[in-house]
Amino acid sequence: MSKLRLFMVAAEPSGDLLAREVVEAIRQKADDVEFAGIGGQELASVGIESPFDIAPLSVLGFAEGIRAYGTVVHLADAAADAIIDFAPDAVVLVDSWGFTLRVAQRVRARAPHIRLIKLIGPQVWATRPGRAKTLAATVDHLLCMHDMEVPFYKAHGLPVTVIGNPALSRTVKGDGARFRAAHGLSPDEKVLLVLPGSRRSEVKRVAPALMEAASEVKTAMPDVRVIVSPAASIRQDFEAAFPGIESWASLQRDASERYDAIAAADLVLACSGTVTSEVAMQDAPMIVAYKTGWLTWVLARGLLYQKTHITLLNIASDDTEVVPEFVQTRQKGEFIAAKALEFLRDPALLQAQREAQRAALARMQVDGASSADISADTILSIARSAAVGGKEAEVD
Repeated sequence: MSKLRLFMVAAEPSGDLLAREVVEAIRQKADDVEFAGIGGQELASVGIESPFDIAPLSVLGFAEGIRAYGTVVHLADAAADAIIDFAPDAVVLVDSWGFTLRVAQRVRARAPHIRLIKLIGPQVWATRPGRAKTLAATVDHLLCMHDMEVPFYKAHGLPVTVIGNPALSRTVKGDGARFRAAHGLSPDEKVLLVLPGSRRSEVKRVAPALMEAASEVKTAMPDVRVIVSPAASIRQDFEAAFPGIESWASLQRDASERYDAIAAADLVLACSGTVTSEVAMQDAPMIVAYKTGWLTWVLARGLLYQKTHITLLNIASDDTEVVPEFVQTRQKGEFIAAKALEFLRDPALLQAQREAQRAALARMQVDGASSADISADTILSIARSAAVGGKEAEVD
């Protein structure tokens, strides 16, 4: 019997990580699957080498997208060529709305028999609900994070499977005590952890405010240990942008200590993104910051974005500010530092923040299997159906 053939497409670091987790889950469930794909270091770590570098695809925002448009189109063409050459039973398109949609449209036009599965949909509950109709016309199945997304897609006849938030399935509990012992930190020493993002644009737009805030905290509370942990995808850019950082802060370079460092922190200053859910899972209080290009901001706030907040924990809590946010015009180092100092000087506030985040997490969690396992089961079902020429079974 011939092997199932699956092609993974992941254009950004967070999608690359999820794609790797799904590949590993599929391999645990089936030994008759052959993979190819487009991705980064995570997919490469499980033997799936990308035919091109995905780094140029890590863009965010309207103006940034316009500037990168030519590159995105060129790489979408290259991705479609690679998919057609591999002749998979199914393609799994992970996150990255603009790029993966273009890839899907090209594959659909050239090889309509190939099943297309979108893993993580656009945030239609927050902005541009019309994307649900576009996606339904392009792919065969959606694996989405939240129950609140389902009605948008079912209205257009797209089969949907809810997998929960993948970050919440990464249940590896960090060992804060181990991290403190390894780095000469006493149990009662205050630790401020800075997570400055995973995109190059975030090094430019978000990291400076977070680093300014951390520096102000260090000046006001010299005994606080500041640790900075940039994502591997931007570490070189970050170090080039902040060459003198290690004169007053520690730079964490060991990715294996990621969760230990978060668990050890008394407070985290984080760039908004998937990492905020991961921080909450480690029971670390946090403050979130974000800034995008002004054209993107004006369009989003004036025309597109339907929520008050941007952090998922806040949105899941009826769009209330569970986690303090400092966004766009409020993303100033002095504002962030003032809130951080308020927390660090009052253990009761830190504990209240932990409890608030736990309640928000409870609203976001899906009981049962992990996101990767649910995704793997659905993908295998669709691919096997395609391999025998049948119609996809409804998977709820």
